Amino acid sequence: MTENVSLAEQYEVIVVGGGAAGLSAALVLGRARRHTLVVDAGEPRNAPAAHMQGYLSRDGMPPAEFLEIGREEIGRYGVEFVRDRAVDVASGEGFAVTLESGRTVRARRLVIATGLKDELPEVPGVAERFGRDVLHCPYCHGWEVRDQAFGVLATMPMSVHQALMVSQWSKDVTFFLHTVAEEELSDDDLRRLAAAGVKVVPGEVAELAVEDDRLTGVRLADGTTHARGIVFTAPRAVPQTDLLERLGAELRETPFGAYPVVDETGRTTVPGVWAVGNAMGFAEQVVNAAAGGYRAGATINGDLLMTDLDAAVPA
Repeated sequence: MTENVSLAEQYEVIVVGGGAAGLSAALVLGRARRHTLVVDAGEPRNAPAAHMQGYLSRDGMPPAEFLEIGREEIGRYGVEFVRDRAVDVASGEGFAVTLESGRTVRARRLVIATGLKDELPEVPGVAERFGRDVLHCPYCHGWEVRDQAFGVLATMPMSVHQALMVSQWSKDVTFFLHTVAEEELSDDDLRRLAAAGVKVVPGEVAELAVEDDRLTGVRLADGTTHARGIVFTAPRAVPQTDLLERLGAELRETPFGAYPVVDETGRTTVPGVWAVGNAMGFAEQVVNAAAGGYRAGATINGDLLMTDLDAAVPA
C-alpha cells in the first residue's frame, strides 16, 4: 500500500506510527468501521535487521515486507495512510495533530505508536555493522549466529545480563568491559560469568576489526585484538515521548528511560490517548507490539461506541 489519504479534517482515530503496533491498532479499528488515519514517518526501529524472528507464521520475514503487507491490509478496510511526521499535538475538542507538511488533522481518539530510537556506543564499526554482525537481542538473532565466537560490548553494568544470556547460544563468549570498571560488577555477577564460561576482558574498546566486509575481531585501546565473529551490545534506548509529554501524560522512570504510565490496554493518563509498542515500553518485540495494538484498537472502538450511546440516551 502506497500513501492513500484524503486528509479529511476530522477522523475518529489517528494513529501516530506505522510499525507493528500502530498498524495492528489501525487494522482492528478499520474492521470496526472507524474512520482512521495512520501517520508514519517511515523510521522503524528494526530497519537495520534483514529478518525478524519469533513471530509465529512470520518467522524470518524481512521487516519491510511485513510492514508493507500490514499497510495493504489496513487499506482494505478504508484506513488512510500518510507518510509524514507528527510534530505537534493539542487537546481540546478531541485532538489536533500537526504534521511536518503543515497540515493539521483532528480526531476523537489518539494512538501513539512512535516507538523508540537506539543510540549505539560510539565505537568505530558498531553503527556501520549494526543489524549484521553487531546485534543486540539474542532472541531476535541468537539462533542465526549460534556457536560462533561472541563478543559482548558493555555499555553499562547491566550488560552483564546480556553476556549471560548470549552464552545460551554460544559457549565462546568474551565480555569486554569497555568503559565499565571491573569493580562495578558484583560478586554475583562475577560468579555467574565464571559459571557460564564467559571470559571477562577489562580495558576500553577502540574499534571493531573488519576484513572483506566481515567482522573479525575487537581491538582494544592498548592495541590487542581479540578474534570475534559476532558482537552483541545494548544500545541506549531513547523513548519517543514528545507528543505524550505535550499532552501532559504521566511518565514513569525505568532503567531504559521514561515511558508513559498505561493500563493493560495501553490507555495513558490522558483521557482518549493510548500508547502502544515501544512507545510504552522497552521490551516490546514485534509480536508483543502487534498484540498491544490489537488490544488498544478493540478498547478504543468500545470506548467510542459507549460514549456515543450514552450521548444518545435522553437525560
